[in-house]
Amino acid sequence: MDIKYIRSKFPALKNNFIFMDNAGGSQTLGSTVNYISDYLINSNVQLGASYDISEKAGERLAETTTQIAEFINASHKNEVVIGPSTTMLLRILSISISQNWNEGDEVIVTNTDHEANVSCWTDLEKKGIQIKIWNVNPETLELDLEALKKLLSNKTKLVAVTHTSNVLGTINPIKKITEIVHSAGALICVDGVAYAPHRKVDVQEWDVDFYTFSWYKVYGPHLAMMFGKLELLTNIPGINHYFFKPEDVPYKFQPGNFNFELTYSLRGITEYFEELADHHSDKKQNMSRTQKYNASFDLVATYEEELATKLLDYLNSVEEIKIIGNRSGSKDKRVPTIAFVHDTLMSSAIVKKIDHEKIGIRFGDFYAKKLIQDLNLERKDGVVRVSLVHYNTEEEVDKLIAGFKNIF
Repeated sequence: MDIKYIRSKFPALKNNFIFMDNAGGSQTLGSTVNYISDYLINSNVQLGASYDISEKAGERLAETTTQIAEFINASHKNEVVIGPSTTMLLRILSISISQNWNEGDEVIVTNTDHEANVSCWTDLEKKGIQIKIWNVNPETLELDLEALKKLLSNKTKLVAVTHTSNVLGTINPIKKITEIVHSAGALICVDGVAYAPHRKVDVQEWDVDFYTFSWYKVYGPHLAMMFGKLELLTNIPGINHYFFKPEDVPYKFQPGNFNFELTYSLRGITEYFEELADHHSDKKQNMSRTQKYNASFDLVATYEEELATKLLDYLNSVEEIKIIGNRSGSKDKRVPTIAFVHDTLMSSAIVKKIDHEKIGIRFGDFYAKKLIQDLNLERKDGVVRVSLVHYNTEEEVDKLIAGFKNIF
């Protein structure tokens, strides 16, 4: 991993600060910033007009959404719905899809999810939708697939689950979960926000029905996307103006349209993961885009495992610390989003002392409020969370560990 090359792509990393709150929002690629400027200077017009610049703007955005669809392995660019945030897109989905449901129908949510993929569904109780909770095993801190099977019924319409908890860091077996959900005749909606910065998204491989994540946590601007199978999106009522037809996907889910310049800038992210593979391989001429994406994320996962293992080895050595999640740094089990509590120190006190080291970490519930409550961690001001990504360095982790050693 050529860490110097990688860090050169992120202008903010030139500042004298260590960013380890990346699960809250990663730093932005310089190329995405340039694409925003490019779009606003050279094609900042409304779409759909007959004049040249409008046609050029439309072509730019169509090309970008096609690249995004390829990036997540969607079968069609119209399966990509762009929106301001994952929270908003999931809220739009819940309002839209529930128009096809009846009183007494059921939705299953977990107590490990960010509220973005919980509240939008539990609020449907007001319409007579029954909500069931798939609780994490309090001992293993993992979701038990057998427990899911017991919750499913012939009235289950949808299961909402996170791919990776933004607290636990554990990677859930989405393909297996999807098979179980589909065998019961239900749909699955996956929150991939905490997964997408670390691993390749492949919606067709997993056969998920809906998949969401936020680009500002995947090295881009404050924007999000939702994948939905085209047939499903076509048959779900939209929330746009009355004259939009069922086949007007994704526009019927994008009231006021989507943000043009931020969407155009997303090409900087897909290109970065192509370039990352090119930089680290002598076979770049013979690799497809998909192969390059896979190679880059394999590289990222291996490197991040080293960072996570270094930090976890230290934290596991401190008797007073309890890891909230898998204690291993294994890339097969977790992403490098690491949470813990201390026996005697408040999480807030630990973080505030690290603030003085010019290192950004965080404490709290991170909107996974039900998980923090169920684990009785509110009394600790939630957890301390260190969230690493592939532009972090071993030296930065060493500095964080040194900071911790001054505290406990």
